[in-house]
Amino acid sequence: MSKPEPRLSGGDRWQQTVSSTYFELETEYHDRESFGGDMQRWSLGVIGLSRIECDGVLYRRHRRHFLNERDSSLLIAIPENEPVHFTQNRRRTSCAPGGLLVERSDAPYEYWHAGRNAQWVVKVPTASVLARLGPTDRLGGLTLDAQEGVGAYFLSSMRAAVSHVDRLDAPGREAAGRHLLDLLCLAIEGDARVLRSQRSSVRAAHLYRAEQVIRDHLKDPELGPQTVADACGISLRYLQDLFAETGNSVNGYIRDRRLSRCDEELRAAPTGLSVAEIAYRWGFADQSQFSRHYKARFGRTPTATRKEAARFRGAG
Repeated sequence: MSKPEPRLSGGDRWQQTVSSTYFELETEYHDRESFGGDMQRWSLGVIGLSRIECDGVLYRRHRRHFLNERDSSLLIAIPENEPVHFTQNRRRTSCAPGGLLVERSDAPYEYWHAGRNAQWVVKVPTASVLARLGPTDRLGGLTLDAQEGVGAYFLSSMRAAVSHVDRLDAPGREAAGRHLLDLLCLAIEGDARVLRSQRSSVRAAHLYRAEQVIRDHLKDPELGPQTVADACGISLRYLQDLFAETGNSVNGYIRDRRLSRCDEELRAAPTGLSVAEIAYRWGFADQSQFSRHYKARFGRTPTATRKEAARFRGAG
């Protein structure tokens, strides 16, 4: 005879819900038993989107929660009723309605709001943002304006996508997710604090420019250290020294960005492209070499990733 399921309080149910939707964390409440919250969820390709309304809560993400995680994510919180507060890597910040707050899953943090609040939450793979913007370690706790410019366009596009999502097929959802991801990265990239953090010196400015050239020309199979150096107007030796300071090489950076974009396409709804065609589309001329690098990076073959993504879509 099976044992009955233990009764879960409102707070216990909520912790299970948010942990399964975003990633493992712990929660603290004014009253765990009486806590109330509701969540709606949508999937747009690599983008996970949710809208939550709940009582006051504190979320904690500890190092033990992510030590064995293979893939990290960024959460973008968009409060609607009252400010939310956030601490990560000694950066303490608050985000009022009308703003966006960026959270990293690969570092401890605390996130809280005192009263009942409604908010949107966008979950994106760190690898997808890294492939478009470069290193994400400076983004935890960053707040952006969502009332004007690209931030406002991102927010209105997100709401429009939700209003149409039930009428979109899988390719349509993938396209909507990519559009939102690109807009989000544009909003982050346009923030002056992000640019200042990378351009604090002449060398940092040259590195930023080199990374941008690489991201803009990833599909070019001829892209290499010399073409990047020429595009930036610097010597090859100087370019190699810049990347060496980051613990990477120019070729390694190019390969990692290409692998991230291939991984996105392998996880997307079927487009009719084979694994070899996806690899070639992102600048890999040799499929066997691509497969070897892909498995070393992600711990599985490209074909296994595609099958895993298909099972996930079928389960949803």
